[in-house]
Amino acid sequence: MALTGIQIFKLLPQTNCKECGAPTCLAFAMNLASGKAELDACPYVSDEAREQLAEASAPPILPVKIGKGVRERTIGGETVLYRHEKTFYNPTILAAKVSSDISDSDLEKKLKVWNAFQFERVGFNLRPELIAVEDVNGDKDAFAKVAKTIAETSEFNLILMSDKVDVIKAGVEVSKFKRPLIYGATKETLDDFAAVAKENDLPLSVKGDGVASLGEMTDKLRNDGLKQIVIDSGSRDIKQAFEDQVTIRRSALKGGNRSLGYPTIAFPCEMASNLDMEALIASMFVAKYGAIVVMSDFTSESLFPLLLERLNIYTDPQRPMTVVEGIYPIGNADENSPVLITTNFALTYFIVSGEIEGSKVPAWLLIKDTEGLSVLTAWAAGKFAGDDVGMFVKKSGIADKVKNKELIIPGYAAAIAGEIEEELPDWTITVGPREAPHLPAFLKAR
Repeated sequence: MALTGIQIFKLLPQTNCKECGAPTCLAFAMNLASGKAELDACPYVSDEAREQLAEASAPPILPVKIGKGVRERTIGGETVLYRHEKTFYNPTILAAKVSSDISDSDLEKKLKVWNAFQFERVGFNLRPELIAVEDVNGDKDAFAKVAKTIAETSEFNLILMSDKVDVIKAGVEVSKFKRPLIYGATKETLDDFAAVAKENDLPLSVKGDGVASLGEMTDKLRNDGLKQIVIDSGSRDIKQAFEDQVTIRRSALKGGNRSLGYPTIAFPCEMASNLDMEALIASMFVAKYGAIVVMSDFTSESLFPLLLERLNIYTDPQRPMTVVEGIYPIGNADENSPVLITTNFALTYFIVSGEIEGSKVPAWLLIKDTEGLSVLTAWAAGKFAGDDVGMFVKKSGIADKVKNKELIIPGYAAAIAGEIEEELPDWTITVGPREAPHLPAFLKAR
């Protein structure tokens, strides 16, 4: 049973050293109880207390680290059923599958295309993270060759898929520096697979025959000291697989079932006959509650929507999406280009920047941090006031980039024009249109 903040506080050193990042030990204890902090953040907790607290302070779904390098990710660690209750923390990892008998030339082509799938959105670099290497003929040398090529020539991390332990060992030997996920141990192969995972400190995925069969396997692994576990109920029927995901999450969160408190892996690639249907199924698992989703291929038309869905679902609903404050050149902006300003609410940025791009008029767009509020809301809240805007323009460095010092402000913020002029006496302040769709005509008419 989870401990309360006060119970945790009694086990802490109570020095209020602040080294954990919290102002007091009590505050740290409350953060631990609510899942907002990790026990390792306290450098002075005793071994005895650590042992008592480790289990109690762990989230109901244990976190698992997958891979190494720039595409290393953590899955699991979730604490709620519904995003609006709090937030979801660790985004679903997207994977594509290759067969162990793929030719060198075909693999090289795939990696070249897949490596190029990177999309910029709201200041984030959106991209897939994993490639699942599937053993199709039991040839451990061929399996290891494919795994080695992917590990050494791409940023992708790996899932090693086989039902034969010698094949898995061969794949692990050449790619363990990338910390691959081993998939998938069954009741019959559990001991052998667990030995490989434990020896190499790698995460292990178990495949059950329904949800009920998973607990026995995970309990055995846990008793053997292996906690980096990913679970697969084994169902490939869409309806049943969906029900299994919900059952696992509810059992772990609401029922306190530690045997099912692990992130899950789902295989749309084994539930559909074409990539379009796979993408639909994958979108379901991104929402409910797949930690890893494996596709048969990556294409821009299926991958991009899934990446955007993932971004939206795993964005904290209590905090608006924002872009970074700063100067954004649009087109080939130069010293003669107009300067516009707006807030850092992501939707505002994308609409305004899109309309400026559509006008074909090169421009500088200044983005001021308003804590994610839109123009009118930020103005009403005092976060887009004339003096603040003026100070931001001064500090931004835009004056060094342009000759014509004219600042175009949103029409909804016309009331602050006078204050900005006082703060920026050598600038001309122009009130632009209220609605972004009117920007192209406004800019072209200048």
